[in-house]
Amino acid sequence: MTTYVISVPGTFTDSLAAGRRAELARALRPADPRRTQLGNEEDLDVLSVNEDNTFTIRLTVEAESGPHAEENARHLADSALRAAGLDESSAPLGPTVITGIDSDI
Repeated sequence: MTTYVISVPGTFTDSLAAGRRAELARALRPADPRRTQLGNEEDLDVLSVNEDNTFTIRLTVEAESGPHAEENARHLADSALRAAGLDESSAPLGPTVITGIDSDI
């Protein structure tokens, strides 16, 4: 198994209330990239929100391949958004991207 850092972009269709943002960050915490060497070195935040309501979720995922890591990250992001009371229409996601691979090789 390899640890991947995956970025999942998206857009909030309405402004995100501070309480909802905290709920989302809390739901994402178990996959926080700062727990990896790469995430710590690069100072990656699990959730970045821009002024135009676009956002990036960065997650660590253990998987046997890149496609599996991207699929798992998408599922984690979807689950966290739903836990924060957001759905596909209020926070549509874009394509996942492998941002880094954290291995001891």
